[in-house]
Amino acid sequence: MANLKEIRNRITSVSSTMQITSAMKMVSAAKLKKAQDAITAMRPYAEKLTELLQNLSATLEGDTGGEFTTQREVKKVLIVAITSNRGLCGAFNTNVIKEVKNRTEFYAGKQVDVFAIGKKGNDVLGKTCKVTDNQSAVFDSLTFENVAEIAQTLTEKFTSGQYDKIELVYNQFKNAATQIVQTEQFLPLAPIVSETPASTGDYIFEPEKEEIILTLIPKSLKTQLYKAIRDSFASEHGARMTAMHKATDNATELRNQLKLTYNKARQAAITNEILEIVGGAEALKG
Repeated sequence: MANLKEIRNRITSVSSTMQITSAMKMVSAAKLKKAQDAITAMRPYAEKLTELLQNLSATLEGDTGGEFTTQREVKKVLIVAITSNRGLCGAFNTNVIKEVKNRTEFYAGKQVDVFAIGKKGNDVLGKTCKVTDNQSAVFDSLTFENVAEIAQTLTEKFTSGQYDKIELVYNQFKNAATQIVQTEQFLPLAPIVSETPASTGDYIFEPEKEEIILTLIPKSLKTQLYKAIRDSFASEHGARMTAMHKATDNATELRNQLKLTYNKARQAAITNEILEIVGGAEALKG
């Protein structure tokens, strides 16, 4: 059994760790509220934009997506891995990295590059994959304008023929305890098929419907990427809050066990001292 000083040091160490994890939990909880409100507020807009694009496309014949819907033989693939800049968030980053590696194996025999958004993904994937770019700084100021620049870069990589397919891999926010790894095709755009019949109302379009669609597609792509990063951002804080909550609980349990061990060791030491005193007294009497 460890001596009393060692146990006291361990109790102090565990208590300090517990205070840190508890503080990190509260910080993540505060950030999660803002991130959750942001992704919840933009989802209706993203869904309405997609619905509008579908309704317009359903009234036209043929391919109206231009260069954004060009289907080429897939030889070069770019996977956009959206992770976080910091750790201590459970399996949040690991799940995305694992899925990116699975996609790399899926495209075996083809050129597969990684576009990292987040330091953790860049650090780990850079050891096994070819990471062409890292845009981790976007989390320092997560605005639509900054994400739109990244979306424009990705779009140019596709339209220039540098890549034949671009996919997004990220954590979709469900709740604080649940994040779902998603793989979405970013480009080329899949054929837009509306599940509901196109509106037959008499509308006047200005400019022409084709021009409206070609204007909406880039905006839709930027919104899609912004939504994915916002989802990942909210998922990160949810995962970190949950991980720190579990870490705090584990530290509390360990501290209680150490206190029990300390009390037992202290009681044993006191008992031994009493026995030594009694034994010495008996020896004097003898």
